[in-house]
Amino acid sequence: MRLCLASTSPARLMLLRQAGIEPLTMAPDVDEEAVIAAVEAAESRILEPAEHVLLLARRKAADVAARLAEEDPSFDGLVVGGDSMFELDGEVLGKPHTPANARARWEGMRGRTGVLHSGHSVFRISPGAGAREEHAVAEASVTFADDVTDDEIAAYVATGEPLNVAGAFTVDSLGSAFITRVEGDPSTVVGMSLSTLRRLVRELGVDWTRLWRDL
Repeated sequence: MRLCLASTSPARLMLLRQAGIEPLTMAPDVDEEAVIAAVEAAESRILEPAEHVLLLARRKAADVAARLAEEDPSFDGLVVGGDSMFELDGEVLGKPHTPANARARWEGMRGRTGVLHSGHSVFRISPGAGAREEHAVAEASVTFADDVTDDEIAAYVATGEPLNVAGAFTVDSLGSAFITRVEGDPSTVVGMSLSTLRRLVRELGVDWTRLWRDL
């Protein structure tokens, strides 16, 4: 059973490899800002974080599933899409992109707890059959140490690690030492909840262990 990851995220790829899966990877062709703006304009409201990540996860998976079915009609397997957002006191914190933004984020996050929302979409595609989809959102709370110093924040930001990740932190690399507690599936904070992914795969009639590479 083959699996294609509709993402170029190194963290999501690492998670799957650690779980015994060697996926294909394909970058989704989705303008995330345009998708969100169009839906919010049509519905005259701001999407909640869980709605936001699920919408993008589904669009990413759908795009790759359609292209894969066209480019490789013999493909028999799963396509997985994901998206994540970090929420702190009702404010959504995306990727900071700049050192100044990352530093300000950390100064505001220390000693506090936020929620990481992770959207998951899995498409089952096979030759001669219509695609089927299952989707879900997983959440995990993250608590940051209250004694993180300004010098530690500056040093962490200088590594560049927090600039292009949701919430400006990682739980599986340099940022892990500044996190005191994670409640929920820890892999959710890395990029996708493996337990949620397993459940969706099973709902599509696929045994998770069929995805393992030869060990």
